[in-house]
Amino acid sequence: MNPNLSRLQPYPFQKLSALFKGLQASPAHAPINLSIGEPKHATPAFIKQVLVENLDGLASYPATAGSEGLRRAIAGWLQRRYQLDALDATKEVLPVNGSREALFAFAQAVVDGSRAGARVVMPNPFYQIYEGAALLAGAEPEFINIIAENNFRLDLSQLPESVWARTQLLYLCSPGNPTGSVMTLEDWEQVFALSDRHGIVIASDECYSEIYFDESAPPLGALDAAHRLGRAGFPRLVVFGSLSKRSNVPGMRSGYVAGDAAILEKFLLYRTYHGSAMSLAIQAASRAAWEDEAHVRDNRRLYREKFEACTRILREVADVKMPEAAFYLWLRTPIPAAEFACRLYETYNVKVLPGEFLAREAHGVNPGERFVRVALVSTPAECIEAAERIRAFLSKH
Repeated sequence: MNPNLSRLQPYPFQKLSALFKGLQASPAHAPINLSIGEPKHATPAFIKQVLVENLDGLASYPATAGSEGLRRAIAGWLQRRYQLDALDATKEVLPVNGSREALFAFAQAVVDGSRAGARVVMPNPFYQIYEGAALLAGAEPEFINIIAENNFRLDLSQLPESVWARTQLLYLCSPGNPTGSVMTLEDWEQVFALSDRHGIVIASDECYSEIYFDESAPPLGALDAAHRLGRAGFPRLVVFGSLSKRSNVPGMRSGYVAGDAAILEKFLLYRTYHGSAMSLAIQAASRAAWEDEAHVRDNRRLYREKFEACTRILREVADVKMPEAAFYLWLRTPIPAAEFACRLYETYNVKVLPGEFLAREAHGVNPGERFVRVALVSTPAECIEAAERIRAFLSKH
């Protein structure tokens, strides 16, 4: 067996189950689970209809590269969303079976584990796939702490040049999980300069890009930033996007990678052997989803209404504000986060995720300590009820 398998930590939700083992939730309250970032809004009917109409596609093997129609639909959406010049749909876009699978596989294709001291850098807290991908690719993970004292901005200076010189892959997440922070053009300019200096490949995880609260100010994306900064061809940059949050279809496992054509050519070769082809029925439904924006605006409206209501409730007892984007509240706790989660569950039957489960100790601190992640993914009524219970709990502390 791969010896690096023993270095993988339990997934955050396994840790949460272990934390709650033996606890008795309050029987006076209906359960509300806000610990998992799984979209709960209804899947649009037209997407399901297209899926049904294309079930004959189950009788054929799909191509790993995806259909021309889907690749063009994704390229067209990227051009509209980020005001890009024409993308080459045949070379700069590739459909994938959800961003999670692709984010993991990308490290296996990019990282040369035979090089001594190979490093993969990631934000901290972080999506746990990044760390597992680094370890199983034979690299050591390095962390950049994303902290409130720095307004949750990316601080590249936390790592010395000796680490950057060994770094082969840099994972970034904007809008961020769990903080909801969005990288600025200045942030990207620094990242691109670092990539140029050391030849670092950038994997930009943008699965939350379409969950934001001001229709006039969509979050900046990495392709957009590269375009604005005159980086033709997106050198060493690959962006990962998904329909899961945007269109409420997490079960379709449908996303894309886009960017540097030379890297995507090699990634496609890897995926051909890996067996990562998307079903033709899913491709048809995905194409329909990428070509429609009305349902995405409706989705954002629901999140905006929930966040406005919940932050208004919680502001009475906590220092809380609307995040820049994504669907999490990164809530500071007055007691240790694990204790907070346990007592909230026992007293009010609400599940939230302790922040340290999403982070690692780095530079002398675990940046998830004294925070919980609250995923406002359920119905407006449940989210508001949960916020009221959390307010009642916090009022006692």
